[in-house]
Amino acid sequence: MRQIVLDTETTGLDPRSGHRIIEVACIEMENRRLTGRHLHKYTNPEREIDAGAQAVHGISLEFLADKPKFADIVDEFLEFINGAELIIHNAPFDIGFLNAELRRLDRVPVETVCNGVIDTLRMAKDLHPGKRNSLDALCERYEIDNSSRTLHGALLDTELLADVFLAMTRGQNSLMIEPDSAPRPQLGADGVVRQRKPLIVRRAAPDEIAEHERVLQVIDKESKGACIWLPKTEVAA
Repeated sequence: MRQIVLDTETTGLDPRSGHRIIEVACIEMENRRLTGRHLHKYTNPEREIDAGAQAVHGISLEFLADKPKFADIVDEFLEFINGAELIIHNAPFDIGFLNAELRRLDRVPVETVCNGVIDTLRMAKDLHPGKRNSLDALCERYEIDNSSRTLHGALLDTELLADVFLAMTRGQNSLMIEPDSAPRPQLGADGVVRQRKPLIVRRAAPDEIAEHERVLQVIDKESKGACIWLPKTEVAA
């Protein structure tokens, strides 16, 4: 299973008003593990950056003056995401900007290149209705260190989002995947892989285990012995 965690930074909020992508970052996961492969590009938008947007990401037009245009990196970008499932926080925003850039170049939409899109913002709202579900709020909720995130940056945000996504979907691990025996590699903002801190494991207390067993017995009784979570005693032939 190949997945790409993706984020962009832009000159403003609406591609229909001519706003452009100025940064795109993708990091690769295979079978829920970071591979260390990533794509990170700054692009010259050929237009001004809104003051509000620059206050969020801190990227200036002067910094982007010598950077390639999106047309110069589009082939590398499409090749990197080809066939993968995309994981994006507030996916309609990023997909809207990417497709606007691709339309300018007469290229096919992102959805026809990748193998589906997961919107972690939509997922978080379903899991935590009525709560704040920004990336910072999710990092706090899942105890993920985001202290280095003073400004929005596409590469750092993809790394944090990968941690958030894995935390939100921890119960969905395939039975074919062995449990992690060591910390996963972590991609820093500078693109260097560093070791992650070990995950915190909270084990059930004896009273919680006893209550769990009691509930299973109730389910088994109500379902006339059809509870699939209780071990069954084999009947001798």
